[in-house]
Amino acid sequence: MTAADATTSSSPSTTATIPSNLPLISAFLACALAQFLKLFTSWYKERRWDSKRMLDSGGMPSSHSATVTALAVAIGLQDGVGGPAFAIALVLACIVMYDASGVRLHAGRQAELLNQIVYELPPEHPLSSVRPLRDSLGHTPLQVVAGAVLGCVVAYLMRNTK
Repeated sequence: MTAADATTSSSPSTTATIPSNLPLISAFLACALAQFLKLFTSWYKERRWDSKRMLDSGGMPSSHSATVTALAVAIGLQDGVGGPAFAIALVLACIVMYDASGVRLHAGRQAELLNQIVYELPPEHPLSSVRPLRDSLGHTPLQVVAGAVLGCVVAYLMRNTK
């Protein structure tokens, strides 16, 4: 331990009290912002406030896309795009966004159809009282792109505020 280490460790620094992991902060902030924005986009679409939208999956913008894009962009801005961390983040982002607009979107559409079928069953049918399936699972390509753009903007702005 050197004298400089002793001086640094004895006085609290602002970097020790505030997390300085830019990619992590960018990802969480983008996720929170996307979830918050869902309040307004659902109000615009349905003309009613639904606070549950802040915790649900699906909707505009995609918080999954915003999160992984902010992570990848922040890593790229911080460490460059030639390293393994950026490669991992980029592949993860691609998989998440593909899944959100593909598999999860179609699973949600199937849930809608199954809910409609169950709703039309006669009351005496054993499945008529089954709880409806969640149908807001995935995202349209526009919702995924909007989330990705939001993630890029958040990561860029976080990098410039540092």
